[in-house]
Amino acid sequence: MARKKTSKKQSSAPKIQGYIAGAGEIVEENIVSTLKGNFMPYAMSIILSRAIPEIDGFKPSHRKLLYTMYKMGLLGSVRTKSANIVGQTMRLNPHGDAAIYDTMVRLSRGYEALLHPYVDSKGNFGKFYSRDMAWAASRYTEAKLDPICNELFRDIDKDTVDFIDNYDNTMKEPSLLPASFPSVLVNANTGIAVGMASSICSFNLAEVCRTTIELLRNPDHDIMSTLVAPDFTGGAQIIYDKKAMESIYETGRGSIRLRGRYTYDKYANCIDVLSIPQTTTSEAIIEKVIELVKAGKIKDIADIRDETGIDGLKITIDLKRNVNPEKLMSKLYKMTPLEDTFSCNFNVLIAGTPRVLGVRELLNEWSAFRIECVRRRTYFDLHKKMDKLHLLRGLEKILLDIDKAIKIIRNTEEEEKVIPNLMEGFEIDEIQAEYVAEIKLRHLNREYILKRTEDISQLEKEIANLESILASKTKIKNIIIRELSEIAEKYGQPRRSMIIYADEIDDEEVVQEVPDYPVNLFFSKEGYFKKITPLSLRMSGEHKLKEGDEITQHIETTNNTDLIFFSDMAKAYKAKAADFSDTKTSVLGDYIPSKLEFENGESAVYMIATKDYSGYVFFVFESGKVAKVPLESYATKTNRKKLTGAYSDKERLSAICYVPDDESDIVIISTSGRALVIRSGDLMAKATRTTQGVAVMKQKKGHRVISARLLTEGILSDPERYRAKTLPSMGQFPRSREGEQMSFSDT
Repeated sequence: MARKKTSKKQSSAPKIQGYIAGAGEIVEENIVSTLKGNFMPYAMSIILSRAIPEIDGFKPSHRKLLYTMYKMGLLGSVRTKSANIVGQTMRLNPHGDAAIYDTMVRLSRGYEALLHPYVDSKGNFGKFYSRDMAWAASRYTEAKLDPICNELFRDIDKDTVDFIDNYDNTMKEPSLLPASFPSVLVNANTGIAVGMASSICSFNLAEVCRTTIELLRNPDHDIMSTLVAPDFTGGAQIIYDKKAMESIYETGRGSIRLRGRYTYDKYANCIDVLSIPQTTTSEAIIEKVIELVKAGKIKDIADIRDETGIDGLKITIDLKRNVNPEKLMSKLYKMTPLEDTFSCNFNVLIAGTPRVLGVRELLNEWSAFRIECVRRRTYFDLHKKMDKLHLLRGLEKILLDIDKAIKIIRNTEEEEKVIPNLMEGFEIDEIQAEYVAEIKLRHLNREYILKRTEDISQLEKEIANLESILASKTKIKNIIIRELSEIAEKYGQPRRSMIIYADEIDDEEVVQEVPDYPVNLFFSKEGYFKKITPLSLRMSGEHKLKEGDEITQHIETTNNTDLIFFSDMAKAYKAKAADFSDTKTSVLGDYIPSKLEFENGESAVYMIATKDYSGYVFFVFESGKVAKVPLESYATKTNRKKLTGAYSDKERLSAICYVPDDESDIVIISTSGRALVIRSGDLMAKATRTTQGVAVMKQKKGHRVISARLLTEGILSDPERYRAKTLPSMGQFPRSREGEQMSFSDT
């Protein structure tokens, strides 16, 4: 319930000027009713009137703009200022000049976002592949409709589509455009509504027309034989996966892998990228390459720059000496937006209902729409010709006695009696009489009337032909087929996107070249980490540490090592030694919780360094239970940085210990003062990381395990004395505390 509280004084206030009745009173309203009454109509408006295209391939904003330009007479050779077009469009689209001009830019030839642009532009309209190349203001640019718009508006004045009132009921606009080709598939279209979205990739016009023709002839036609793959305006390469493409064609959903095209200039030792995926920009690619170079992940590039100019997109990458351009581009495809995916979601409004359709269904729906357009056009032409024939039949009767017609008109004293007298004199109806009465005096001769009546036989043939078309769905389909063939011949273009097959691409994992050299890794109790080379360690003094901190782990390894940091919240964070900079003992080092983005209040408690993930991790709990987990359980195929459920959180953790093999000994210490030595091979490894382990060291009431570590020389004078024959065991008290270092804490 939504409630608004006010004082009683407001509700009982006198009715004076400026006071609104009921203002300030407590109103209770069901939130479900509010959503249904307010939000749902808004959501439906977004879906139906803004974001989702209809079967003609256009959203309302596109349709309103193009129809305004059509009514302005811009389907010819004359351009006008874009500001003029924007202003006129506001009679149909009240969403503001900026939104209208943005729509116009995206439909323009200059912007290059469409395979077949609808607006022939002049001036700076920006580029779809550039994020920073802004288009000029509407007062500086000019535009007209592109010739292909003849096919969008063909016979629109012949009642081919319905017309509706604009937002203030002052003029009419078409609810759809009678597009004579499947524009819904020819040009890309994306939109986000409330709770749904639409993303339709573009296809080659000639291929779409041929496929539609074959479907009209044979509903079972194999679409992929004539419509091989989408075609993108940027000309990027399509990595063809037959199963993925079949899924898109069948369901209308799926992803298409795209990658840029390039050439290598061996004389200049540079790579020129000439096309990029539709989903990215040149600036995004350049920024990502620069980031990789600065991070040291790519070392083969000397320089990169944007050389886009009048000839189109061009990103130039200067290479260092002896660099293999193919291997470098393979890395860039993996690590930058030079290879990307286009997500397809063929969501289209069909009779006001959003539907996700496959290509076959979409073309069938367009065919049904176009059949209805041609039927309505034919019906319109039929009635026009029948009306004309009707008039000529009346004129034919006048031909029998022209003098009589003249005499009737001359002898009629009142003008309003002329039509009835002609109707009576020649047995014609009112419409025919009106037509005869309106003939000019100079045309009241036998020659004129004979010429007009000669059209009767031709009209009768044309009417018979139109009636036969209306009666035959096959003839209507043949008309559509003929029109599609003409459009494909007139406006068809070669494919821009090259098709390469997925099995021909080398998808080897990009291995980062990490310099490998000896390093010493130090980890402190407070979670600080240092990586120091042996030379630097020999020349350094004592470690700089925070007050109360101490070094708990020192590992000698190499730079090409994986690191696993366990936290006190049963999580493991993975990194590589190469991710950390070489440092000295005189600095605090990297604070692991910050470096690896731990959660608030989470601390690092143990570090493991490994190259092959061999060995085991022992988790020792305060209750005396021990869990043995293979280290390979923390190896991942993907580059995951964080693993949840690294160990069981059912009990409090006392210590973590890495054991390289089953022949190692571990010493466990309890608050009771007892010690227990176990051989790692005595415990079975568990398959799951979150295992609670098995009871190893019994604890009396009030006591707990406080530490555990690998048994090394000097910790216990007689290790065998503390080794139990059976587990669990209480452990043993030391004979003498002198010489036995049992005060260690390894947490």
